[in-house]
Amino acid sequence: MSGLPIGGVQWMTLLDYPGRVAATLFTIGCNYRCPFCHNPELADPERFAELLDEGEILERLGERAGFLDGVVISGGEPTIHPGLPTFIERVKGFGFLVKLDTNGTNPDVLDELLEAQLVDFIAMDVKAPLDRYDEIVGAVADLDSIETSIQRVVEKAPDYEFRTTVAPTLGRDDILHIAGRIAGAKCYTLQAFRVPETGLLDPTWEEKDALSKGELDDLWDEIRPAFPAGGVRG
Repeated sequence: MSGLPIGGVQWMTLLDYPGRVAATLFTIGCNYRCPFCHNPELADPERFAELLDEGEILERLGERAGFLDGVVISGGEPTIHPGLPTFIERVKGFGFLVKLDTNGTNPDVLDELLEAQLVDFIAMDVKAPLDRYDEIVGAVADLDSIETSIQRVVEKAPDYEFRTTVAPTLGRDDILHIAGRIAGAKCYTLQAFRVPETGLLDPTWEEKDALSKGELDDLWDEIRPAFPAGGVRG
């Protein structure tokens, strides 16, 4: 794949970029294999979605300049692609704000983007307590990279949020551990787990129990004093 491999586009959303009208682009490829992933066609090489034409996407984004506020680049995991900075430069050329969704595995890429002022908002997924990362992401995680990315986001991102999808097997103590690690961050969001119509990367996880929305609301009330903003989404 050359450039930025894009497998899906949502041309308008009011949800993906807080307070903004945006388009969301979904890159193909991920260095994790989270069994509860909602986008297996973006994460699993055996199921990859059809590659969309990058030039056509940029052309259509240009036509929406002045109507959309921003562009969200999600995945998959966008930071694994060398073409990401160049693509964002072209998007910024239309005058868009850019929000990046990332799993935090590539702090050097985050540094590059932040130093070049190419991203305006970073949403970083904190998947699990550090001692459960490999289990939850379905891969061997470089925990130092996760820690470094958290630090980079807090110190350098113009705007940001950390978020955790409270997947099956993650319990109250797990969330308390995560919240303790990032306490004082500007924003932390708990995302309720749900099974989409298209299914999960690992269908066996569709039968596993996850904390309910009510349980997450109670949990958020418990950790709320540690964060200026945030809440439960979903």
